[in-house]
Amino acid sequence: MKVYISADIEGVAGVVHAEHTIRDGKEHDYARKLMTEEVNACIRGAIEAGADEIVVNDSHGTMRNIYPDQLHSKAKLLMGSPKKLAMVEGLTEDYDAALFVGYHTRAGSNGILNHTFSGRVIQTVRVNRIELGEFGLNAFVAGHFNVPTVFVSGCNLLAEEAGALVPDIKTAIVKESISRTAALNLSPNESCALIQQKTTESLKDIGSQTPFNMNGPYTVEIEFLNTGFADAVEIVPLYERSNPVTVRFTNENWLHCYRLIRGAIMLANSVQ
Repeated sequence: MKVYISADIEGVAGVVHAEHTIRDGKEHDYARKLMTEEVNACIRGAIEAGADEIVVNDSHGTMRNIYPDQLHSKAKLLMGSPKKLAMVEGLTEDYDAALFVGYHTRAGSNGILNHTFSGRVIQTVRVNRIELGEFGLNAFVAGHFNVPTVFVSGCNLLAEEAGALVPDIKTAIVKESISRTAALNLSPNESCALIQQKTTESLKDIGSQTPFNMNGPYTVEIEFLNTGFADAVEIVPLYERSNPVTVRFTNENWLHCYRLIRGAIMLANSVQ
């Protein structure tokens, strides 16, 4: 069994503030340690379920967060950026399942450290008028390859968001959101034990799980936090301005859509 793990940091137990998530944050290295431990718990759960090939994609920020020397020896680590498919780089139809560790809720919703790809520029992303965050957008890439997303860990509100899109997904709720920068957290040991248990459960019957998909063509709307970001993105003729803070495009191929979303964010960030 071949398993793909995408690992973010905001949904890790004990992570509640930008100090934990940004590269020069005073507590970032500690958060990296917590993230690595939760990923290892997921790996152990996958091995227990019978996985014999595991790839972990470091998916947060610089994508250089997981400590390679502390990662479980049975997994390979994909790290660094930029990557064309960002948080789901390397995912193909060859995998049996996708698992997401340390995820968070979408921008514009409640939940600890909520955002969609870039909290500095994005207000919301809609696909065929449905708001999707990082979970939904990444699970959709897995679905494009006919790979089911079977597990996610994070806060209680992220579990609700994921369950609304993938009803049979297994979730490990490692903290309860109180505000955007406050949460009631499990201890690291308890969170890792829960992640390992739920990972094993999620992989026991993957043949019956349905990949997340939507019918195309796909009309994507990207709403920015201010007009300057939309100004920058609109320069590229692939994007159409639909209102002062929003650009849109339509495409038949979801992977192209995903890369266009990522490209728009990079353009917007260039005028920060």
